[in-house]
Amino acid sequence: MADPAATTPSRLSRLKTWARGIKRDVVTVYFAARDPQAPLGVRILAWAVAAYALSPIDLIPDFIPVLGYLDDLLIVPLGLWLVMRLMPDEVLANARIKADALLAKPRSLFAAVCFVLIWIFLGFYLARRWLGAGFIP
Repeated sequence: MADPAATTPSRLSRLKTWARGIKRDVVTVYFAARDPQAPLGVRILAWAVAAYALSPIDLIPDFIPVLGYLDDLLIVPLGLWLVMRLMPDEVLANARIKADALLAKPRSLFAAVCFVLIWIFLGFYLARRWLGAGFIP
């Protein structure tokens, strides 16, 4: 009988690889939707799939047990598969190149923290200004 602890890292690494592939495919579909060489119907479908995948709003909210995450595990991969199946190969190849270039760029945690702090400061400033001016009864 196989040791479950021995198989866990391989399952986890496969899951991480699958998640990275989904992320790459979402960005690829986004760039493909913007390509004027793609057929209009497929572009509209690609926009819908990319918007759903990147949107914080779900068809079924995530707090609903099982179903909340099941829609993300089914709708997004099926939508990506369908768009990639219908999209012309040259459009998909160009979109993959753009997606890989975007995902290869380094990300700065410091810059992200700065932007969050700016938004928080701006929110407090506007709330204080509105409350002080009597806009909220």
